[in-house]
Amino acid sequence: MSVQSETGEADGPLISVDDLDAAIRRLASHLDAVEYRMLVLVREFDDRLGWAKWGFKSCAEWLAWRVGIGPSAARERVRVAHALRSLPAISEAFRKGRLSYSKVRALTRVANASNEAEALDYALGATAAQVEEWSREVRNIRPEAAEVAREAWVRRALRVFRNPSRGAMTISVELPLDDGELVVRAVEKAVRAVGIKGPEFEGCDGWHAQQADALVAVAKAYLARKAAASAENDDAAESSGSGHARTDGAPPDHYQLVVHVDESALRGGDGRSELPIETIRRLACDCSVSVVTSDARGHPLHLGRKYRVVSAGLRRALWARDRGCSFPGCSHRLYIEGHHFVHWVDGGKTDIDNTLLLCTQHHRLVHEGGYSIERLADGRYEFKRPDGRVIPRCGYRSDDAEPDPTVLDDHDCPSAEAWIRRLLSVESRRYRGGWSTAPPP
Repeated sequence: MSVQSETGEADGPLISVDDLDAAIRRLASHLDAVEYRMLVLVREFDDRLGWAKWGFKSCAEWLAWRVGIGPSAARERVRVAHALRSLPAISEAFRKGRLSYSKVRALTRVANASNEAEALDYALGATAAQVEEWSREVRNIRPEAAEVAREAWVRRALRVFRNPSRGAMTISVELPLDDGELVVRAVEKAVRAVGIKGPEFEGCDGWHAQQADALVAVAKAYLARKAAASAENDDAAESSGSGHARTDGAPPDHYQLVVHVDESALRGGDGRSELPIETIRRLACDCSVSVVTSDARGHPLHLGRKYRVVSAGLRRALWARDRGCSFPGCSHRLYIEGHHFVHWVDGGKTDIDNTLLLCTQHHRLVHEGGYSIERLADGRYEFKRPDGRVIPRCGYRSDDAEPDPTVLDDHDCPSAEAWIRRLLSVESRRYRGGWSTAPPP
Protein backbone atom coordinates (compact mmCIF):
# COMPACT_ATOMS: atom_id res chain seq x y z
CA MET A 1 0.00 0.00 0.00
CA SER A 2 1.13 3.53 -0.62
CA VAL A 3 0.11 7.12 -0.05
CA GLN A 4 -1.39 8.86 -3.11
CA SER A 5 -0.26 12.40 -3.87
CA GLU A 6 -2.53 15.12 -5.23
CA THR A 7 -1.53 14.08 -8.76
CA GLY A 8 -2.60 10.50 -8.09
CA GLU A 9 0.94 9.14 -8.13
CA ALA A 10 2.24 6.87 -5.38
CA ASP A 11 4.18 8.75 -2.72
CA GLY A 12 6.07 6.04 -0.86
CA PRO A 13 4.91 3.42 1.65
CA LEU A 14 1.76 3.95 3.74
CA ILE A 15 2.46 5.87 6.93
CA SER A 16 2.25 3.69 10.05
CA VAL A 17 -0.48 4.04 12.66
CA ASP A 18 2.11 5.10 15.27
CA ASP A 19 3.38 7.84 12.98
CA LEU A 20 -0.19 8.99 12.35
CA ASP A 21 -0.65 9.07 16.11
CA ALA A 22 2.43 11.24 16.52
CA ALA A 23 1.46 13.48 13.59
CA ILE A 24 -1.99 14.16 15.07
CA ARG A 25 -0.51 14.99 18.46
CA ARG A 26 2.14 17.26 16.94
CA LEU A 27 -0.47 19.03 14.82
CA ALA A 28 -2.71 19.48 17.90
CA SER A 29 0.22 21.05 19.74
CA HIS A 30 0.83 23.33 16.77
CA LEU A 31 -2.82 24.40 16.79
CA ASP A 32 -2.68 25.09 20.53
CA ALA A 33 0.31 27.37 20.04
CA VAL A 34 -1.46 29.16 17.19
CA GLU A 35 -4.55 29.53 19.41
CA TYR A 36 -2.41 31.29 22.00
CA ARG A 37 -1.08 33.71 19.42
CA MET A 38 -4.61 34.48 18.25
CA LEU A 39 -5.72 35.21 21.84
CA VAL A 40 -2.81 37.62 22.26
CA LEU A 41 -3.98 39.45 19.14
CA VAL A 42 -7.57 39.49 20.42
CA ARG A 43 -6.40 40.98 23.71
CA GLU A 44 -4.45 43.70 21.91
CA PHE A 45 -7.43 44.38 19.64
CA ASP A 46 -9.69 44.74 22.69
CA ASP A 47 -7.21 46.97 24.53
CA ARG A 48 -7.20 49.33 21.56
CA LEU A 49 -11.02 49.22 21.19
CA GLY A 50 -10.67 47.99 17.64
CA TRP A 51 -14.19 46.56 17.71
CA ALA A 52 -15.71 50.05 18.14
CA LYS A 53 -14.59 50.92 14.61
CA TRP A 54 -16.99 48.27 13.31
CA GLY A 55 -19.94 49.48 15.39
CA PHE A 56 -20.03 46.65 17.91
CA LYS A 57 -20.65 47.01 21.64
CA SER A 58 -17.86 44.66 22.75
CA CYS A 59 -14.91 42.68 21.51
CA ALA A 60 -16.83 39.43 22.03
CA GLU A 61 -19.60 40.56 19.68
CA TRP A 62 -17.06 41.58 17.06
CA LEU A 63 -15.12 38.30 17.43
CA ALA A 64 -18.25 36.18 17.02
CA TRP A 65 -19.07 38.04 13.83
CA ARG A 66 -15.57 38.32 12.43
CA VAL A 67 -14.38 34.73 12.81
CA GLY A 68 -17.75 32.94 12.74
CA ILE A 69 -18.01 31.44 16.22
CA GLY A 70 -20.85 31.38 18.75
CA PRO A 71 -21.38 34.29 21.16
CA SER A 72 -20.56 32.26 24.29
CA ALA A 73 -17.39 30.86 22.69
CA ALA A 74 -16.37 34.41 21.73
CA ARG A 75 -16.95 35.72 25.26
CA GLU A 76 -14.85 32.89 26.69
CA ARG A 77 -11.97 33.60 24.35
CA VAL A 78 -11.94 37.27 25.25
CA ARG A 79 -12.07 36.37 28.96
CA VAL A 80 -9.23 33.86 28.62
CA ALA A 81 -7.15 36.31 26.59
CA HIS A 82 -7.28 38.93 29.35
CA ALA A 83 -6.85 36.38 32.17
CA LEU A 84 -3.60 35.14 30.63
CA ARG A 85 -2.10 38.60 31.09
CA SER A 86 -1.53 37.87 34.81
CA LEU A 87 -0.53 34.21 34.36
CA PRO A 88 2.95 34.19 32.78
CA ALA A 89 3.80 30.54 33.44
CA ILE A 90 0.52 29.21 32.04
CA SER A 91 0.84 31.61 29.09
CA GLU A 92 4.31 30.31 28.30
CA ALA A 93 3.16 26.68 28.42
CA PHE A 94 0.23 27.57 26.16
CA ARG A 95 2.52 29.44 23.77
CA LYS A 96 4.72 26.37 23.44
CA GLY A 97 1.75 24.09 22.76
CA ARG A 98 2.14 22.20 26.04
CA LEU A 99 -1.37 23.12 27.20
CA SER A 100 -4.57 22.85 25.18
CA TYR A 101 -7.10 25.66 25.04
CA SER A 102 -9.57 23.49 26.99
CA LYS A 103 -7.12 23.19 29.89
CA VAL A 104 -6.20 26.88 29.79
CA ARG A 105 -9.86 27.90 29.74
CA ALA A 106 -10.46 25.92 32.95
CA LEU A 107 -7.27 27.12 34.66
CA THR A 108 -7.96 30.80 34.02
CA ARG A 109 -11.13 30.54 36.10
CA VAL A 110 -9.19 29.77 39.29
CA ALA A 111 -5.45 30.41 38.78
CA ASN A 112 -3.77 33.44 40.30
CA ALA A 113 -0.31 34.52 41.36
CA SER A 114 -0.38 32.36 44.50
CA ASN A 115 -1.51 29.07 42.95
CA GLU A 116 -0.35 29.36 39.32
CA ALA A 117 2.62 27.01 39.75
CA GLU A 118 0.45 24.35 41.41
CA ALA A 119 -2.25 24.71 38.77
CA LEU A 120 0.22 24.39 35.89
CA ASP A 121 1.94 21.38 37.44
CA TYR A 122 -1.41 19.61 37.81
CA ALA A 123 -2.63 20.47 34.32
CA LEU A 124 0.51 19.16 32.57
CA GLY A 125 -0.12 15.69 33.98
CA ALA A 126 -3.92 15.52 33.75
CA THR A 127 -6.61 15.24 31.11
CA ALA A 128 -8.79 18.20 30.16
CA ALA A 129 -11.73 16.65 32.02
CA GLN A 130 -9.62 16.26 35.17
CA VAL A 131 -8.46 19.87 34.93
CA GLU A 132 -12.09 21.00 34.64
CA GLU A 133 -12.98 18.99 37.76
CA TRP A 134 -9.94 20.30 39.66
CA SER A 135 -10.83 23.88 38.79
CA ARG A 136 -14.44 23.36 39.84
CA GLU A 137 -13.35 21.99 43.21
CA VAL A 138 -11.02 24.93 43.78
CA ARG A 139 -13.86 27.36 42.97
CA ASN A 140 -16.08 25.62 45.49
CA ILE A 141 -14.07 26.87 48.49
CA ARG A 142 -14.50 30.51 47.50
CA PRO A 143 -17.25 32.64 49.09
CA GLU A 144 -19.07 33.13 45.79
CA ALA A 145 -19.66 29.36 45.59
CA ALA A 146 -22.41 29.72 48.21
CA GLU A 147 -24.25 32.12 45.92
CA VAL A 148 -23.90 29.66 43.04
CA ALA A 149 -25.37 26.92 45.21
CA ARG A 150 -28.24 29.21 46.27
CA GLU A 151 -29.00 30.13 42.65
CA ALA A 152 -29.02 26.42 41.71
CA TRP A 153 -31.54 25.81 44.48
CA VAL A 154 -33.70 28.75 43.40
CA ARG A 155 -33.71 27.47 39.80
CA ARG A 156 -34.83 23.97 40.76
CA ALA A 157 -37.85 22.97 38.70
CA LEU A 158 -39.75 20.03 37.26
CA ARG A 159 -41.74 20.55 34.10
CA VAL A 160 -44.19 18.15 32.48
CA PHE A 161 -45.15 18.34 28.80
CA ARG A 162 -48.03 16.09 27.70
CA ASN A 163 -48.45 15.19 24.04
CA PRO A 164 -51.72 13.26 23.69
CA SER A 165 -51.37 12.90 19.91
CA ARG A 166 -48.17 10.89 20.42
CA GLY A 167 -49.35 9.29 23.63
CA ALA A 168 -46.18 10.52 25.30
CA MET A 169 -45.04 12.73 28.16
CA THR A 170 -41.75 14.64 28.51
CA ILE A 171 -40.48 15.31 32.02
CA SER A 172 -37.71 17.89 32.42
CA VAL A 173 -36.11 18.50 35.81
CA GLU A 174 -33.36 20.84 37.00
CA LEU A 175 -31.90 20.23 40.47
CA PRO A 176 -28.94 21.34 42.57
CA LEU A 177 -25.98 19.07 41.95
CA ASP A 178 -26.20 17.18 45.27
CA ASP A 179 -29.94 16.54 44.92
CA GLY A 180 -29.48 15.51 41.30
CA GLU A 181 -26.84 12.98 42.32
CA LEU A 182 -29.37 11.35 44.67
CA VAL A 183 -31.87 10.97 41.83
CA VAL A 184 -29.19 9.57 39.51
CA ARG A 185 -28.06 7.09 42.17
CA ALA A 186 -31.63 5.88 42.65
CA VAL A 187 -32.01 5.37 38.90
CA GLU A 188 -28.65 3.56 38.74
CA LYS A 189 -29.80 1.10 41.39
CA ALA A 190 -33.11 0.59 39.62
CA VAL A 191 -31.23 0.05 36.34
CA ARG A 192 -29.38 -2.87 37.90
CA ALA A 193 -32.64 -4.21 39.29
CA VAL A 194 -34.30 -4.32 35.85
CA GLY A 195 -31.35 -6.13 34.31
CA ILE A 196 -29.20 -3.63 32.44
CA LYS A 197 -26.16 -5.46 31.11
CA GLY A 198 -23.51 -2.77 31.25
CA PRO A 199 -22.15 0.56 30.02
CA GLU A 200 -21.58 -0.78 26.52
CA PHE A 201 -25.25 0.01 25.91
CA GLU A 202 -24.69 3.72 26.49
CA GLY A 203 -25.65 5.90 23.56
CA CYS A 204 -28.14 3.50 22.00
CA ASP A 205 -31.92 3.68 22.23
CA GLY A 206 -32.04 0.47 24.27
CA TRP A 207 -29.90 1.94 27.04
CA HIS A 208 -31.94 5.14 27.32
CA ALA A 209 -35.20 3.20 27.19
CA GLN A 210 -34.05 1.01 30.06
CA GLN A 211 -33.06 4.08 32.07
CA ALA A 212 -36.60 5.37 31.54
CA ASP A 213 -37.94 2.00 32.73
CA ALA A 214 -35.72 2.32 35.81
CA LEU A 215 -37.15 5.75 36.63
CA VAL A 216 -40.66 4.34 36.39
CA ALA A 217 -39.58 1.47 38.66
CA VAL A 218 -38.35 4.00 41.24
CA ALA A 219 -41.73 5.77 41.19
CA LYS A 220 -43.63 2.47 41.47
CA ALA A 221 -41.46 1.32 44.37
CA TYR A 222 -42.02 4.59 46.21
CA LEU A 223 -45.79 4.46 45.72
CA ALA A 224 -45.92 0.80 46.75
CA ARG A 225 -43.88 1.51 49.88
CA LYS A 226 -46.08 4.48 50.79
CA ALA A 227 -49.21 2.37 50.30
CA ALA A 228 -47.82 -0.41 52.51
CA ALA A 229 -46.75 2.09 55.17
CA SER A 230 -50.20 3.69 55.09
CA ALA A 231 -51.87 0.32 55.57
CA GLU A 232 -49.56 -0.54 58.48
CA ASN A 233 -50.24 2.81 60.13
CA ASP A 234 -53.99 2.34 59.71
CA ASP A 235 -53.74 -1.09 61.34
CA ALA A 236 -51.62 0.31 64.17
CA ALA A 237 -54.01 3.20 64.74
CA GLU A 238 -57.01 0.90 64.76
CA SER A 239 -55.43 -1.54 67.23
CA SER A 240 -54.32 1.25 69.57
CA GLY A 241 -57.57 3.16 69.32
CA SER A 242 -55.65 6.39 68.84
CA GLY A 243 -56.97 7.11 65.39
CA HIS A 244 -53.55 8.25 64.11
CA ALA A 245 -50.27 6.62 63.16
CA ARG A 246 -47.56 5.99 65.72
CA THR A 247 -44.07 7.22 64.97
CA ASP A 248 -41.64 5.71 67.46
CA GLY A 249 -37.91 6.25 66.95
CA ALA A 250 -35.90 7.89 64.19
CA PRO A 251 -36.08 6.63 60.59
CA PRO A 252 -33.15 4.55 59.33
CA ASP A 253 -30.70 5.79 56.73
CA HIS A 254 -32.06 5.17 53.23
CA TYR A 255 -29.02 6.29 51.27
CA GLN A 256 -25.42 7.38 51.63
CA LEU A 257 -23.98 10.44 49.87
CA VAL A 258 -20.18 10.55 49.63
CA VAL A 259 -18.49 13.91 48.99
CA HIS A 260 -14.83 14.83 49.21
CA VAL A 261 -13.51 17.99 50.83
CA ASP A 262 -10.15 18.99 52.23
CA GLU A 263 -10.30 19.52 55.97
CA SER A 264 -8.36 22.78 55.55
CA ALA A 265 -11.07 24.05 53.19
CA LEU A 266 -13.78 22.94 55.58
CA ARG A 267 -12.12 25.02 58.28
CA GLY A 268 -11.91 28.14 56.10
CA GLY A 269 -8.46 27.63 54.56
CA ASP A 270 -7.23 26.63 51.12
CA GLY A 271 -7.97 23.31 49.48
CA ARG A 272 -10.52 21.63 47.27
CA SER A 273 -14.14 20.52 47.55
CA GLU A 274 -16.46 18.52 45.31
CA LEU A 275 -19.40 20.75 46.27
CA PRO A 276 -19.61 24.39 47.35
CA ILE A 277 -18.20 24.57 50.85
CA GLU A 278 -21.44 25.85 52.34
CA THR A 279 -23.33 22.96 50.79
CA ILE A 280 -20.88 20.61 52.50
CA ARG A 281 -21.51 22.34 55.81
CA ARG A 282 -25.27 21.99 55.33
CA LEU A 283 -25.03 18.31 54.50
CA ALA A 284 -22.82 17.76 57.56
CA CYS A 285 -25.32 19.41 59.92
CA ASP A 286 -27.64 16.41 60.16
CA CYS A 287 -25.83 13.34 58.95
CA SER A 288 -23.15 10.92 59.95
CA VAL A 289 -19.63 11.83 58.78
CA SER A 290 -16.98 9.31 57.76
CA VAL A 291 -13.44 10.72 57.72
CA VAL A 292 -10.75 9.41 55.36
CA THR A 293 -7.32 10.77 56.28
CA SER A 294 -5.10 11.32 53.24
CA ASP A 295 -1.52 12.30 52.61
CA ALA A 296 -0.38 15.38 50.67
CA ARG A 297 -1.01 13.66 47.32
CA GLY A 298 -4.58 12.77 48.27
CA HIS A 299 -3.88 9.10 48.92
CA PRO A 300 -5.81 7.67 51.90
CA LEU A 301 -3.80 5.99 54.62
CA HIS A 302 -3.47 2.21 54.85
CA LEU A 303 -6.63 0.20 55.40
CA GLY A 304 -5.40 -3.37 55.87
CA ARG A 305 -7.90 -6.10 54.98
CA LYS A 306 -7.60 -9.83 55.31
CA TYR A 307 -10.48 -10.62 52.97
CA ARG A 308 -10.04 -10.67 49.22
CA VAL A 309 -13.47 -9.12 48.64
CA VAL A 310 -13.23 -5.32 48.66
CA SER A 311 -15.08 -4.18 51.76
CA ALA A 312 -17.38 -1.16 51.91
CA GLY A 313 -14.79 0.81 53.90
CA LEU A 314 -11.98 0.02 51.47
CA ARG A 315 -14.22 0.84 48.51
CA ARG A 316 -14.96 4.26 50.00
CA ALA A 317 -11.22 4.90 50.37
CA LEU A 318 -10.58 3.77 46.78
CA TRP A 319 -13.30 6.11 45.51
CA ALA A 320 -11.74 8.94 47.50
CA ARG A 321 -8.46 8.29 45.70
CA ASP A 322 -9.42 7.10 42.19
CA ARG A 323 -12.81 8.81 41.66
CA GLY A 324 -13.78 6.10 39.16
CA CYS A 325 -11.89 3.98 36.65
CA SER A 326 -8.11 4.42 37.01
CA PHE A 327 -7.34 3.64 33.36
CA PRO A 328 -5.83 6.70 31.61
CA GLY A 329 -8.46 8.78 29.88
CA CYS A 330 -11.42 6.70 31.14
CA SER A 331 -14.22 8.70 32.74
CA HIS A 332 -16.54 5.83 33.64
CA ARG A 333 -18.07 6.00 37.12
CA LEU A 334 -20.59 3.19 36.64
CA TYR A 335 -19.91 -0.55 36.76
CA ILE A 336 -16.64 -0.07 38.63
CA GLU A 337 -14.79 -3.04 40.11
CA GLY A 338 -11.89 -3.42 42.50
CA HIS A 339 -8.73 -4.79 40.89
CA HIS A 340 -5.83 -6.42 42.75
CA PHE A 341 -2.42 -5.26 41.49
CA VAL A 342 -0.92 -8.48 42.89
CA HIS A 343 -3.69 -11.04 42.72
CA TRP A 344 -4.82 -12.51 46.02
CA VAL A 345 -4.06 -15.96 44.64
CA ASP A 346 -0.42 -14.88 44.46
CA GLY A 347 -0.43 -13.59 48.00
CA GLY A 348 -1.58 -10.03 47.26
CA LYS A 349 -3.39 -8.26 50.08
CA THR A 350 -6.80 -6.66 49.78
CA ASP A 351 -5.69 -3.26 51.00
CA ILE A 352 -5.49 0.19 49.49
CA ASP A 353 -1.85 -0.20 48.35
CA ASN A 354 -2.70 -3.29 46.31
CA THR A 355 -6.08 -2.36 44.84
CA LEU A 356 -7.40 0.17 42.36
CA LEU A 357 -10.69 0.80 40.62
CA LEU A 358 -11.31 -0.20 37.00
CA CYS A 359 -14.47 -0.23 34.89
CA THR A 360 -15.61 -3.59 33.54
CA GLN A 361 -14.12 -2.94 30.09
CA HIS A 362 -10.64 -2.02 31.32
CA HIS A 363 -10.70 -4.67 34.04
CA ARG A 364 -11.21 -7.21 31.29
CA LEU A 365 -8.42 -5.70 29.19
CA VAL A 366 -5.97 -5.94 32.09
CA HIS A 367 -6.85 -9.56 32.86
CA GLU A 368 -7.55 -10.91 29.38
CA GLY A 369 -6.52 -8.30 26.84
CA GLY A 370 -2.76 -8.27 27.37
CA TYR A 371 -2.65 -4.86 29.07
CA SER A 372 -0.45 -4.59 32.15
CA ILE A 373 0.02 -2.36 35.18
CA GLU A 374 3.26 -1.43 36.91
CA ARG A 375 3.67 0.41 40.19
CA LEU A 376 6.15 3.30 40.13
CA ALA A 377 8.49 4.33 42.93
CA ASP A 378 6.16 7.16 44.01
CA GLY A 379 3.23 4.75 44.45
CA ARG A 380 1.40 5.66 41.24
CA TYR A 381 0.35 3.05 38.69
CA GLU A 382 1.50 2.97 35.07
CA PHE A 383 -0.55 1.23 32.37
CA LYS A 384 1.01 -0.41 29.32
CA ARG A 385 -0.37 -1.64 26.03
CA PRO A 386 0.14 -5.28 24.99
CA ASP A 387 3.18 -4.16 22.95
CA GLY A 388 4.77 -2.67 26.09
CA ARG A 389 4.16 0.98 25.20
CA VAL A 390 3.29 3.18 28.19
CA ILE A 391 -0.17 4.79 28.09
CA PRO A 392 0.30 8.41 29.29
CA ARG A 393 -2.27 9.59 31.79
CA CYS A 394 -3.21 12.72 29.85
CA GLY A 395 -2.77 11.67 26.21
CA TYR A 396 0.93 12.47 25.91
CA ARG A 397 3.67 13.67 28.18
CA SER A 398 4.62 17.31 27.92
CA ASP A 399 7.86 16.57 26.08
CA ASP A 400 5.89 14.67 23.41
CA ALA A 401 3.71 17.72 22.94
CA GLU A 402 6.48 20.16 22.05
CA PRO A 403 6.01 21.51 18.51
CA ASP A 404 8.77 21.03 16.00
CA PRO A 405 10.94 24.18 16.40
CA THR A 406 11.74 24.23 12.69
CA VAL A 407 8.08 24.44 11.66
CA LEU A 408 6.71 26.61 14.48
CA ASP A 409 8.44 29.88 15.15
CA ASP A 410 7.09 33.15 16.47
CA HIS A 411 8.28 34.99 13.36
CA ASP A 412 7.91 32.29 10.72
CA CYS A 413 4.78 30.14 10.81
CA PRO A 414 4.20 28.34 7.49
CA SER A 415 0.76 27.28 6.40
CA ALA A 416 -0.81 24.23 8.01
CA GLU A 417 -0.89 22.46 4.66
CA ALA A 418 2.86 22.88 4.21
CA TRP A 419 3.44 21.69 7.78
CA ILE A 420 1.27 18.59 7.24
CA ARG A 421 3.02 17.81 3.94
CA ARG A 422 6.31 17.98 5.80
CA LEU A 423 5.10 15.60 8.49
CA LEU A 424 3.87 13.14 5.88
CA SER A 425 6.99 13.31 3.76
CA VAL A 426 8.79 10.13 2.82
CA GLU A 427 11.75 11.16 4.97
CA SER A 428 9.51 11.55 8.04
CA ARG A 429 7.75 8.24 7.45
CA ARG A 430 11.06 6.41 7.37
CA TYR A 431 12.23 7.96 10.62
CA ARG A 432 11.03 5.81 13.51
CA GLY A 433 12.83 7.42 16.44
CA GLY A 434 10.90 10.69 16.09
CA TRP A 435 9.88 13.20 13.45
CA SER A 436 12.58 14.35 11.10
CA THR A 437 13.40 18.04 11.21
CA ALA A 438 15.38 18.02 7.96
CA PRO A 439 13.74 19.62 4.93
CA PRO A 440 11.93 17.11 2.66
CA PRO A 441 13.96 15.93 -0.33
